[in-house]
Amino acid sequence: MAMESFSTLECFIRSAEVGSFAEAARRLHLTPAAVGKNVAQLEARLGVRLFQRSTRKLTLTEAGQRFLGEVSDSFRTIQYAMANLASAEGQPAGALRVSMGTVFGRLYVLPLLGEFLQRYPAIIPDWHFDNRQVDLIGQGFDAAIGGGFELPPGVVARKLTPAHRVLVAAPGYMQRHGPIDQPEALPRHAGILIRSPQTGRVRSWPLTSRWQEQRPLQLQQAMTMSDSDAACVVAEQGLGIALVSLPFAVPYLVAGRLQRVLPDWYVDDGHISLYYAEHKLLPGKTRAFIDFVIQRFAEQGLATRFNALEVL
Repeated sequence: MAMESFSTLECFIRSAEVGSFAEAARRLHLTPAAVGKNVAQLEARLGVRLFQRSTRKLTLTEAGQRFLGEVSDSFRTIQYAMANLASAEGQPAGALRVSMGTVFGRLYVLPLLGEFLQRYPAIIPDWHFDNRQVDLIGQGFDAAIGGGFELPPGVVARKLTPAHRVLVAAPGYMQRHGPIDQPEALPRHAGILIRSPQTGRVRSWPLTSRWQEQRPLQLQQAMTMSDSDAACVVAEQGLGIALVSLPFAVPYLVAGRLQRVLPDWYVDDGHISLYYAEHKLLPGKTRAFIDFVIQRFAEQGLATRFNALEVL
């Protein structure tokens, strides 16, 4: 394939993924006119229209959808092969775009960076900290770490740890209010609840016990936060009981600044996983990152540390 044909194909695929010549141009570091011209050349060569163009939106024609389905996997294979061949002396190399939750990344992934770069000095981290799900393929990320993501076509998930949420309060709050030994006691207490950054809603969680019983979680909604770490900071001031993601609570629990409320009960929110494109020929930099994170998380026993039934 001539390099200009490769570039033309890349303009088509990226435009199809993001639904806009302008956005595709931004991600390819080209002008919108250049992207549009490349796609028009491809259409002329194929003798079919690939896009329906309107002032508001770019949508694939039936022929365009069929063509995208036939070429996108092969194109990605060529891209990955070129990236791997261009690696520094066979070593994984290049920009590594990873998205992860802000606090989770800071607490558990960033501390691994020094050792990772010592092992793979030709990799350039381009890490994005965001608590929302990203479009892994459309936005050009190599990997993402998070919990509760929908799994779009072409993306796989490797489970890293449980995603459990637990009830916590300051020791002073517990002393003032006395022991809480059943979920039925919770409605009398001030709740520091989490509002989803995606939906803006406070989710209604069921509590699960060590013995796999379920109860409704009922707390007075004294306040809402959009972040578990913020909820921990508020709970530390003795302002109520917070329902928080266990990985965020661990530093507070270890330091004794917070303690578990109803330690035999938790909310099961699935898993924290590592997400990446499903492909036989992954770029060396992505494969290196995936293997390294999985290995380090296993060595640190984080799956156990983030299990609500293990951490009191």
